[in-house]
Amino acid sequence: MTSRDLIQPETLPLTRPDPLPVRYRVLSNVVWAPVFFTGTAVFGSLSLLASLVDKDGRKQHRIAQAWASFGLWIASSPVTVIGAENLPTAGPAVYAANHVSYMDTPVLFSALRFQFRILAKQGLWKVPFIGWHLDRSGQIPVNTDNPKASISSLLVGVRALKAGMPLVVFPEGGRALSGHPGAFASGPAYMAVRAQVPLVPMAIVGTYELLPMHTRHFFPRPLALVVGKPIATTGYSTKGIEELTERLSGEISRLYYAHANRQPPTAQEEPQATSHIP
Repeated sequence: MTSRDLIQPETLPLTRPDPLPVRYRVLSNVVWAPVFFTGTAVFGSLSLLASLVDKDGRKQHRIAQAWASFGLWIASSPVTVIGAENLPTAGPAVYAANHVSYMDTPVLFSALRFQFRILAKQGLWKVPFIGWHLDRSGQIPVNTDNPKASISSLLVGVRALKAGMPLVVFPEGGRALSGHPGAFASGPAYMAVRAQVPLVPMAIVGTYELLPMHTRHFFPRPLALVVGKPIATTGYSTKGIEELTERLSGEISRLYYAHANRQPPTAQEEPQATSHIP
């Protein structure tokens, strides 16, 4: 018997109960969390082994995709891609998404079926297995505490884009505690303008209800990755970065609230990101 035999996400309410019923806490503690983190260790070890012979990162990326699909299966939370026709069919782009949960990364790796690199907070490189995979697979760390180091990281991202590698980034720089999209930093627009590639807005829906910050208890439910139309950066200079950032933020928020089972916050509830990539 699997967790899917015990919980059918399609029959669950879309709002996370508070308090979470005891059965979800028990299943999280006894089944979902232990198996998920054990799987992370196994797939992380496989990625390290693959890195010894993997010159272009393709094998490690496939392993990361397998880890993501496994993790979402364990969490009984299937992902639907909405707007897949908006994904560019050729050339690199900067793919930007809101960030509300640890499970956002598995959603992206499982739903995007092409190789990419991610920009992530440097602190993740210190996490066993996850950090080892990030380092060996060529992902790009960002030191959010040091503006000069952050700019250097963004320039690494620009070089990757110019070499033909798509990038995935969370413009908020960290998970939003409220579950609402937070303030966006200008890093994604900066990289897209410097490399003259499109910005692709994406909204991740449902992961906040599945596993919000400061909890280890899963609440299985259907998830969605909503892809918006690419935003062209051709002709823009660095003077237009703030305009592009505002446009990107507005589009991701629009996509999110069009598909999430929640309303935008009031002025008094306006969320802030936990940290920023400049």
